[in-house]
Amino acid sequence: MRKRAFGVAAGAGVVLAVAGGGIAVATGGDDGPASHQYTQKQADAATKAALEATGGGRANSVETDSENGATYEVEVTKPNGSTVDVRLDDAYHVVVIEGDSEDAGGN
Repeated sequence: MRKRAFGVAAGAGVVLAVAGGGIAVATGGDDGPASHQYTQKQADAATKAALEATGGGRANSVETDSENGATYEVEVTKPNGSTVDVRLDDAYHVVVIEGDSEDAGGN
């Protein structure tokens, strides 16, 4: 019986590790917990605004941000494959779109 309980516990650990890895990939390169001070509703609104501003693409991460007077930063891979950081104010208006530092040709 102990063997089976251990197997279930080990399996749960693997699931948690995989889930944790997914989160790390989705938010890779962020500034840590301090950059995640938002609700899911705010993250969804920021993502929607960023994707509208870039003409579509894929949102890679959302962070709170204060650069250039922004409140949110959404990293977006645009349809052409380049990656940009879309900075938005607290009303989800674009402050600036910059090439991502990891992708020099981002604009």
